[in-house]
Amino acid sequence: MTARKATVQLAETFTISRGSEDEAHVIQVAVEHDGVTGNGEAAPIERYEESVESGLAWLQGVELVDDPFALDELSERLPPGEHAARAALDHALHDLQGKLTGLPVYRLLGLRQAGPPTSWTIWLGDPDDMARRTEKIANHGFRRLKLKLGGRDGLDVERVNAVRSVTDLPLQCDVNEAWTLDEALEYLPQMKLDYCEQPLPAGDPDGAELKRRAPLPIYVDEDCHTLADVAPCAERAHGINIKLAKSGGIREAVRMAHAARALGLGVMLGCMVESGLGIAPGAHIASLMDHVDLDGNLLLAHDPWPGVAFADGIQLPADAPGLGVAAAA
Repeated sequence: MTARKATVQLAETFTISRGSEDEAHVIQVAVEHDGVTGNGEAAPIERYEESVESGLAWLQGVELVDDPFALDELSERLPPGEHAARAALDHALHDLQGKLTGLPVYRLLGLRQAGPPTSWTIWLGDPDDMARRTEKIANHGFRRLKLKLGGRDGLDVERVNAVRSVTDLPLQCDVNEAWTLDEALEYLPQMKLDYCEQPLPAGDPDGAELKRRAPLPIYVDEDCHTLADVAPCAERAHGINIKLAKSGGIREAVRMAHAARALGLGVMLGCMVESGLGIAPGAHIASLMDHVDLDGNLLLAHDPWPGVAFADGIQLPADAPGLGVAAAA
């Protein structure tokens, strides 16, 4: 196994309630077995006190087993923490398994190739600016939009209305923990949205009350990381947002999706800003989801790991062994 830091450049500055970024740093892992190499990637999330450096340090303490298919055995030996680094390793192993068997990952898992259409993210800005950016992508093939809200300036309703004035596409929003209960109960009835993602801070004691009184479904992201979080989230939300960089990879994400279904929760799949190597694992399990927000590679100025096809609004994994992506020449 080898691991390294890589940097991907965004086509435009990306802004949410916690800040802005022009580039993203990711961990890339390569695992070789019998002359075949599997590759994986994930983006550490600063919100959870993870970084490329801490992830690379964690990977130095990992001792692989001899069998690349023995994921249970390996899981028992992994040190705790560093979910993004864990995900990059998990993705590399799934890529390796697919290449060794000649099967795409979605077939290894017994899943359908295509999932729901991905949303395109309209990042946080003033209402008119968000409307203009919405108009710019009108003919780009997207079938739903995700609005970043949480400006803490009282303009979030105006942001939604401005975007709604220029598009008939289904809308969802992501507040990134920026509202209080009172703000959520004031704003949401005025917004024509399919659902709202993480309006309250993670762990907010008002979560259950908002679920009871909200006029539309509430999904949680920052509240839900791994399988152990799914059941508690059922008390405060109608659905969960699974991100592979939070869960630790494909294997845990699949478990989370099935647990959520058993609890009557909706399931969405999110992502970080990542190359096609980081997005492909999500595309391979997207058929398990109700909603997909898998546009991280589409936000880049240049994707250094092409292979995920954007077709009819869907991020479609390649029908090729493993994850089906390769480094650009």
